[in-house]
Amino acid sequence: MTFAFIVLAVLASAASIFAYTKGDGSHARGFRIAGNTFFNMLPLLFMAFLLAGFIQVVIPPELIRGWMGGEAGLRGIWVGCFVGVLIPGGPYIAFPIIASIYNTGAGLGPVIACITAWAMWGSVTKTVFEIALIGYWFTLLRLCLVLLFPPFAGIIAAVFF
Repeated sequence: MTFAFIVLAVLASAASIFAYTKGDGSHARGFRIAGNTFFNMLPLLFMAFLLAGFIQVVIPPELIRGWMGGEAGLRGIWVGCFVGVLIPGGPYIAFPIIASIYNTGAGLGPVIACITAWAMWGSVTKTVFEIALIGYWFTLLRLCLVLLFPPFAGIIAAVFF
């Protein structure tokens, strides 16, 4: 986390200095937009971290290891794909939940499959919006093209790493 914090701090500082040098108040608008975004995202972040914490204390580690552990094989990879599809929202919601599952005993293959399915297949909610805004033929084509990638990524991770 320290490296990510340093990179973000350097980038944010450079952007704020650049905005300040424009001389048109861009830096103040940037801070205002950042504050609004922070306070709008705070409830989502809190709930995601709360869920991530409770995953580790409510779900027995044996259950996660049984369904998604390294020994779960292909079943664990498919369960990881299914879990990935169920996780809503962006990375600030998904990654704390996925990290919690991983820290509780899920294997590398199922977790890689979970992240890849979350990113490529999307949740039901995202798919509904995609159909409504872009069309069902596009959505069907996209899903067909990426159908095998999440389980394949999980298999590669489980076998080679």
